[in-house]
Amino acid sequence: MAIESIIDVLAELEAAHVDMLELGERKKEAVVANKVDILISLINQESKLLKRIELIEQQRLQAVHQFLEERGIKSKLNLTISELMRLVFDATEKRRLLEAQTSLTDVLQKVKYLNEANQQLIEQSLSYIDFFIETMSFHSESEATYQNPSEKPYGMARSGLFDTRA
Repeated sequence: MAIESIIDVLAELEAAHVDMLELGERKKEAVVANKVDILISLINQESKLLKRIELIEQQRLQAVHQFLEERGIKSKLNLTISELMRLVFDATEKRRLLEAQTSLTDVLQKVKYLNEANQQLIEQSLSYIDFFIETMSFHSESEATYQNPSEKPYGMARSGLFDTRA
């Protein structure tokens, strides 16, 4: 029956998002530990997992369309699970579909919150880098005020701590 295939695909989608959650936790640890090489590897793994999720999502759409055809509905609409539940009349199938939806929603919420936390960590890290660069290239206050050219020391003053002369 088509509803079974929808529930199976939702379970597969949930498993893929649990994998995404695990990768997110590892990314968080890599960002905190400043392990850029590990972070790049995790981002590559995440990209592959996103492609897998896209394929599973296509399977979900096919299963929904098959379900609609079994019900005699000739529509190619992209129905949500909540909308689909209105077309399920068997109580056990409706309950199983609701459980699959709830479980998937919980995992998706966790992934969302973890991604937001990782984004904040990365933004803080970039802010620290900007602050550090500005601190290292600080100009003294005397350069900002007017000086009589005859009192100015000869030679070039360095503009920061980095010596760029080759």
